[in-house]
Amino acid sequence: MSEIVKGLEGLLARFHLDVALQPIVAFVIMVAVVFGLLGAAMWLAVRRRWIGRATAAFWLFVSPWIVGFLLFTGGPMVYSLLLSFTHWDLLSPAKFAGLANYRQALHDPDVGQAVKVTLLYAVLSVPAQTVLSLAVALLMNVKVSGIHVFRTIWYLPSLVSGVAQTVLFIWVFNPEHGLVNGVLRALGVEGPKWLFDPDWALSAVVLMSLWTVGGNMIIYLAGLQDIPSELYEAAALDGAGRLRVLWNITIPQISPVIFFNVVTGLIYAMQTFTQGYVITQNGGGPSNSLLFYVVYLYQNAFKFFQMGYASALAWILFLMIMVLTAIVFRGSSFWVYYESQRPKEGRRRVRAK
Repeated sequence: MSEIVKGLEGLLARFHLDVALQPIVAFVIMVAVVFGLLGAAMWLAVRRRWIGRATAAFWLFVSPWIVGFLLFTGGPMVYSLLLSFTHWDLLSPAKFAGLANYRQALHDPDVGQAVKVTLLYAVLSVPAQTVLSLAVALLMNVKVSGIHVFRTIWYLPSLVSGVAQTVLFIWVFNPEHGLVNGVLRALGVEGPKWLFDPDWALSAVVLMSLWTVGGNMIIYLAGLQDIPSELYEAAALDGAGRLRVLWNITIPQISPVIFFNVVTGLIYAMQTFTQGYVITQNGGGPSNSLLFYVVYLYQNAFKFFQMGYASALAWILFLMIMVLTAIVFRGSSFWVYYESQRPKEGRRRVRAK
């Protein structure tokens, strides 16, 4: 592949194309050739009646995603898996190391600290985001005048995320001039040092994660508005109170939505990077209290130049996320309702009766 790219760059150099543009133009030419060959193959398959026109059209339309996945996701993943079995400092050629990187990860105390911080953050932030976003969605589901304005106000903060959100909360949690400690002083309470205190730093990041609950609120709101009104009317005729309606109708009906948000929130929390990197400036925070797993992975790759070890850490994280997601999926059969189906525990009770 590299020889092909170099050959195209040499050909483009003969046309006096700018050196900075040669790799980009070469890449565009290669992509055009790939899609040209794919189109010719589909035309030939339709002409020979191996496949129908609808099938050929499907493969042509889906091919940009497939090519993009292979080039930018699938290919790099396979390459990182191969790198995880090598020692590579980005300068000298990679050397095969077998399982040395994985054995090193098992005995690395910083890996243990990173796993601890990341799991603790996920355990604290995901339930907090789920409860708060669901509570806000229940409030935003009422039919009152101006409710659309309040929904917009709750959603707007989710548009400010990433680095901008982190920089904002660095000032909010500033121990001397921050908004939080300023309010606490007005109430006669001396606030902690937050991001500068190892006992409070992770709690501050968890509170920071609640800033973007507006995105999940919209999803919950869509689920709430999809619940049939007949169920609430029947509950009202039976004299059910609000808490009983919430527990026996609303939550079971939107349990697939809750399940979706929990799974995606868990995966996102396990890959937390921006907050730890920006707050600690490529460090681990006070006493490594903000040493998130992906931050430590990044340090090994681009600070310590241990790309093989960083690749091994990436695949360990992948396995961790897969295991946690599988556990959540396994437990979902006991509390997630799909249309008229009951969870397994409920079906067993019905059979027992």
